[in-house]
Amino acid sequence: MIVAESADLEKELNPWLAAEIRFDEAAMRLGLDDGTCKILRSPARELTVHIPVMLDDGRLEVFTGYRVMHSIARGPGKGGIRFAPDVTLDEVRALAAWMTWKCAVVNIPFGGAKGGVICDPAVLSDTELERITRRYTAEILEFIGPMSDVPAPDMNTNAQTMAWIMDTYSMHMRHTETAVVTGKPLDLGGSRGRAEATGRGCLIVTLEALRRFGIDPRHASVVIQGFGNVGAMSAKLMSRAGLRVISIIEVDGAVYNPAGLDIEALRSHREETGSILDFPGAENLERDEALYLECQVLVPAARENVITSQNAGKIRAQIVCEGANGPTTAIADSILADRNIFVIPDILANAGGVTVSYFEWVQDRQGFFWNEQLVNGRLEEIMVNSFRDVVAYADAHKVNNRIAAYMLALHRVAFAVKLRGIYA
Repeated sequence: MIVAESADLEKELNPWLAAEIRFDEAAMRLGLDDGTCKILRSPARELTVHIPVMLDDGRLEVFTGYRVMHSIARGPGKGGIRFAPDVTLDEVRALAAWMTWKCAVVNIPFGGAKGGVICDPAVLSDTELERITRRYTAEILEFIGPMSDVPAPDMNTNAQTMAWIMDTYSMHMRHTETAVVTGKPLDLGGSRGRAEATGRGCLIVTLEALRRFGIDPRHASVVIQGFGNVGAMSAKLMSRAGLRVISIIEVDGAVYNPAGLDIEALRSHREETGSILDFPGAENLERDEALYLECQVLVPAARENVITSQNAGKIRAQIVCEGANGPTTAIADSILADRNIFVIPDILANAGGVTVSYFEWVQDRQGFFWNEQLVNGRLEEIMVNSFRDVVAYADAHKVNNRIAAYMLALHRVAFAVKLRGIYA
């Protein structure tokens, strides 16, 4: 029995299987034919590379990397590259498919892709990371490009990583090509507002959800799981907008103040001490204890599989805004729906990042750059319209928001596939 339960949980936590479950339900409700389903379900291309790298101490190590292009029906592939010791091909497949649906939900002309390298950045020097990045780029060079597949930062990669990729690609092309990646430094063709974009998108859809329930943002309490780029920026922007961020959860524990945390001071505290714990004026809590706090909004903004069948019944938030990719399992979805918890799904909630990445790509190709006010204004317009599209779909089809978002995305991608036809 214990083995069976363990196997069931492992299956629940598999991100590729979770994506398939959502896909299957949305496709069934849309009445998509089997042939179209086969096209939409299958990645267009999967690449595995083995990267020999000379480490600083003279040892030669071989790292494994992946790049999966899920769909280019609506435009070039788009998706980040993550560096982590537990990267798997299943994970990259799932994330590539999510990027297809995410771009379709916010109706930008990209398909979905994703990449990753199995490594531990915590034990690698900057020069070692640069060597890994450049060799990985060289190995996938034939597959990426401004009109084919445009990478971006993801877990443990950043603007500097994108600069190395852009430079490596440009050296091989014999000309500077800024549009090959997004999330670059401003001085190399990055976009203003990109660093804040995912967190700002979370804020925008959260405000729309609060408005739907008639809740004054000044009376809304927020718990945020994760204090990386997305979590910290969501906390900062939500706090500035008047929401009360009462708890932040990190890997080593959580801090809690029912009157609201000073987010800027908390960021400074973490920089000084290396941890959010023991923050003056706040109480330390266990991670699970903080996750189950009563609040208006819970923002899981770290990794996959935070809300599962094991804990979904304990969540006491009115709204869950998924800042991370895949933080809720398919089984947990049903539990949250039964408890009338309003979920803003990841392929909508955290699409602010890819939306401003699209803006960056457009600016690079035009050679004309926008001010931050214009970037933020266009982001808000897209996120508000996309939120309303998803909620309207949910209401019309009597499904939860996640299935509605998948239905909307599948409809848009399937329509593009049918319009293009099948090349033979």
